[in-house]
Formats: sequence, structure tokens, C-alpha cells
Amino acid sequence: MSAPPPAGIDLERLRRLLGAPELAWLVERARRRLEREQPLTGTVSLATPTEAQRLAVERLLGRTPRAGRSLALRLDAVDEVLRRSGVSPDGLAAAVEALTGPVVPLSRARQNESRAWQEAYQPLQALSHDRPDLTAWATDPRTENLVRRLARTPEAARRLSVDATKVLRELPAEPAVSLPAFAARALGSAHALDEGTLLATLTLSGIRALTGFPEGNGAAWRRDAWASAGLLRDELSSTVLTLNLRGTPALDWMAETGEPCVLTLRQLTHQRPRATPPVVRICENPAVLAAAADAHGPDCPPLVCLQGQPSTAALTLLRHLHADGAALLYHGDFDWGGLRIANVLLSHVPWRPWRFTATDYRARAATASQLPPLTGTPAASPWDPGLAQALSELGVRVEEEVALTDLLADLA
Repeated sequence: MSAPPPAGIDLERLRRLLGAPELAWLVERARRRLEREQPLTGTVSLATPTEAQRLAVERLLGRTPRAGRSLALRLDAVDEVLRRSGVSPDGLAAAVEALTGPVVPLSRARQNESRAWQEAYQPLQALSHDRPDLTAWATDPRTENLVRRLARTPEAARRLSVDATKVLRELPAEPAVSLPAFAARALGSAHALDEGTLLATLTLSGIRALTGFPEGNGAAWRRDAWASAGLLRDELSSTVLTLNLRGTPALDWMAETGEPCVLTLRQLTHQRPRATPPVVRICENPAVLAAAADAHGPDCPPLVCLQGQPSTAALTLLRHLHADGAALLYHGDFDWGGLRIANVLLSHVPWRPWRFTATDYRARAATASQLPPLTGTPAASPWDPGLAQALSELGVRVEEEVALTDLLADLA
């Protein structure tokens, strides 16, 4: 049911007198002035009125408006008509509210909106008290801006903040669990954290703050970001290539034969290797691992191959090995892409170079023939700043296979 009109107002007559569509512009101008807390006095005008709008003003005032292309009338005159006729004894302001609803001054509306946004952020503020490791993120103005941009209204922002807080309080997940199963448990819906949802976007921002996962984009990056907090979007497609690791029945059997083994992310999260060698070498290209298996078989020291950018499975395995005390040694291509891969790996686990320094690059470049030119955007080499400088200076790329003889000798 609609609210009753203010006392004294004849709503039926008011609608006939001032509520016609042809006078909507007049009511809107009056309401805008009330919202700005301006007096309903002076003249308002309409630049290009229709004939129907002119006739409506004539009926309202009881006289023909002044001639001219525009249409103008004084608000004082409208107020006087409403009071004198008894349609709205309290004048134009009361009539406008009777027709369009209560008027909230803009200054008060802005205060109410500001208060509503502050209340919307309260769940995140509470999270910062309970989880000190998320305090910087939860109180960062950029996080508030992200919430505002995603939600657009304080009501939606509060719901978003509440749900993100529920998720982040339970992270990182130990042991790792599938993302849909986690969402169902934490939020009551297996699809609550689906790709593209506002909640997934905000939660991933919190996960980066929680785990230190580097900034990025794309489906593979999002999958790895979820996995950094123990939430698995795809347990089977993410794999890592290994040689002679031990610690599970399957790994032990493969190591006995000296054959490469592919481990899935599911295997690594459900049954991580129980044995940890003191040193694990890492290469970038499968050709190196295959050659090591051919040359040394079961006598080859443990080797992990990234096959390009490190997958979630590779990072999971290497984190386990590092946490259990293994020293990690890395070798990759001497080019800008190889340096970027090495930097990504270094942002997740510490490693020492395995023939992957400026000295090694210069030696290879000096002895190899017909090396392809170096292309692409330069990258840094924080483990040996001289390496990036040497690449820029010599301008040739040395693929990992060029160093194969030395690498196999190290593995003998």
C-alpha cells in the first residue's frame, strides 16, 4: 500500500493540477532545488517547450504564459496557486513531496552514503584484526577502491566483503582441496568462486597479499594463484616432469628403471614424496632430462624439468622439496625468456645457479658457433646481475641444449 498524502493535501486534485506528464519538468526542477536546500523562489524555464507543455502551464496558472520561444514561470506563482486553491495548503514544497516522495537533502544523502560505504568495509576491517598477515591488504585504500569498483553500491559491497572474509579466514587450505569443494563448504555454493565472479576477483587480491604470489593475468596465472593458497582449480592438467625422485611407490619404481616420471598436481597434494634428496637440479627443457635419462639411467641424481614457465605442479613440488631441506640448483636458456622463467621460479623458491651465470654464458658464447641473435624485451638476473649485462653486450642466445655436455657431466 502507498503512504497516505501529507495532511491537508488533496492528492487527487494535486495530480490533476501538477502531476500531468507535461509538468514533470517543473516538478523535477523544484525537487532538485529542495535537494540542494535552495528556496523555491525565482523563475524556472524550459528552452523548447511543446504545445502541450504550454497549455499545461496555462491551466496551472490560469493565464497564458508570456510569448517567446522558451517557457518561463515563477515558482512563487506556482506556490501561491497551490496554497490559494487549497490543493496544498503548505505550498509547492509539500506538493512536490506528495507527488515524488520525501526529499533528502544532497548533503545528508552524501553523509548517509559515506556512512553506508564505511559499514560495507567493516567485515574487512574486522579481518585485519583477526588475521595480522592480511592487515596491510584489508586496510589498503586500493582494496577499498577495488570493492567499490566491483560492487558499485554499499549494499552489494557489504555482501561481497562478508563473503570474501569468510573465504580468507580459512586460507591457506591445508591440505590442498578442490576449489568447488572449498566454496561449497565455506559459502554454501560450489560455484561461488567461479571464474569471473566478483567474489573470485576480490579473493584473488587477498590471496596475493596472503601468499606473496606475483601479479599477473590469464587463466594459467589465476589457477596458480588459487593453488598458492591450497585451492585447486584443476588437479590433473597441471603436471611436472621428473627423473629419479623417490618417496612414493610409483616414484621408487620409476627411479629403479631410471625413466622419467610425470607427476600431476593431484598426486603432489594427496601424496607428496616422503624422501628428500640433499640436492635437486632443475632444468628448463625436456631434452635435457631425456638426455640425462639416456646417459645415466637410475644412477642420475634427482632432476626436475620445468618445461617452460613453472606450472602449479612444479612449484608445489619444489616448495615441498625446499621446505624439507633440499638445495635447488637451476639451469635454463640464456635468453630473455629464460631469465624471466628463472625470475618467476625465484619468486617462489630460492635456488642457486647451475652453470647459469655470466661466466657460463660468456664461455658458451665464445665456443659455440652460429648462435641465433638475442630478441625480445630485456629482463633482470638478480642471482647474477652481470648475466643480464652480458646478454645485452653479446646479443646472442644460447639454448640449454648447447650446454648439454657439461650438464650431463655434472650429473654423472
